[in-house]
Amino acid sequence: MDFSSLGLSEKLVRATADQGYDTPSPIQAQAIPAVLSGKDVMAAAQTGTGKTAGFTLPLLQRLAETPRKGSGIRVLILTPTRELAAQVAASVELYSRYMPTTSAVVFGGVKINPQIAKLRRGVDVLVATPGRLMDLHQQGAVRFDSVETLVLDEADRMLDMGFIRDIRKILALLPKQRQNLMFSATFSGDIRKLAEGMLNNPVQIEVAVRNATAESVEQSVYPVEQSQKSALLSQLVRKHEWQQVLVFTRTKHGANRLTQKLEKDGITAAAIHGNKSQGARTRALDDFKKGGVRVLVATDIAARGLDIKQLPQVVNFELPNVPEDYVHRIGRTGRAGEVGHALSLVSADENRMLAGIERLIKKQLPRKTMEGFEPDPTASNRPAPRPASNGGGRGAGNGQNRGRSGNGGGNVRSAGTGNNPQSRRPSARRETA
Repeated sequence: MDFSSLGLSEKLVRATADQGYDTPSPIQAQAIPAVLSGKDVMAAAQTGTGKTAGFTLPLLQRLAETPRKGSGIRVLILTPTRELAAQVAASVELYSRYMPTTSAVVFGGVKINPQIAKLRRGVDVLVATPGRLMDLHQQGAVRFDSVETLVLDEADRMLDMGFIRDIRKILALLPKQRQNLMFSATFSGDIRKLAEGMLNNPVQIEVAVRNATAESVEQSVYPVEQSQKSALLSQLVRKHEWQQVLVFTRTKHGANRLTQKLEKDGITAAAIHGNKSQGARTRALDDFKKGGVRVLVATDIAARGLDIKQLPQVVNFELPNVPEDYVHRIGRTGRAGEVGHALSLVSADENRMLAGIERLIKKQLPRKTMEGFEPDPTASNRPAPRPASNGGGRGAGNGQNRGRSGNGGGNVRSAGTGNNPQSRRPSARRETA
């Protein structure tokens, strides 16, 4: 099977070939014909399997074949984070290079006036984070009366990050007659509930077991004392001569501290998280992709938005509070059939988190040790400490900025799950996009 056999035009097939793709992935093989038919689609697949092309390619085809009914935006794509918005927008540009389609991307953390100016010139496809989109709408810079298709990309992450209110406001502003597409790595019960009120008799596609990890990713665990984690990470980087490794921490401050320690050890590193300006985040990611930085330290904000071709190594410096986030983190490696490696540095206080992850993925991860870093077998099994909060209250956890425009997509809102750190929806503890 090739892309032309799915009904895509010669221009789109040529654009995919330019990117080195000639055979559709399983999600693309099922989603592209469904989207081309004009039906609503609810699709789930493991991260790194080509979901973006699964909706971008057929939507570009439909734009070329369907006459314009108005002067406004025809396709609206909502994403939870700035990085993912930029990634999707780049895909739209690449795949539409031989077509007259116009597109734009809008998100917070950058000046709004250039975005307003571009929207005034008119675009066919708009990629946006929910918060900045609502800001633009309130300023009269964007209208939705011509929208023919709505795409919710990584819908479960948007709910996790507290965007449900903005999403519902946007849905109320859109034309009633439209195509709706929902793409995600997983579909929780909350997502299915949202789909019931949004999708009309959708084609349901699920090409992988929910919460399964890709077989192309080799996973392992290094038990280690909490105080020895940074030294062990430095040792692993040097011993294995890793030139490109993505490391996840639970908090922004933890990411900054780890970056400083790595730099002191002579390992080039950069941090990327919600407190960084968009310019700093873009520079750090570019340096990492180009090899100027060996270690990129990220919080879970980057778990869905980073698309780094052939990323060989992911390290969980700290395990995530939510087991499902482990799947999304390690999904940054082993993409598009490439072999990847994911290892986790686990201290005794994280053993319960590790057990939860292993229950979720239905496998026990192999344990490894490095000489000189063996854990104390008498260490307590106390729970890991929760991230510090700067003042408590709704949406105030972890020092985040409550203002929309500066945080890249909206306020983080509590989902009312109380104080259970293992809750599926710890939105008040999630950082801004």
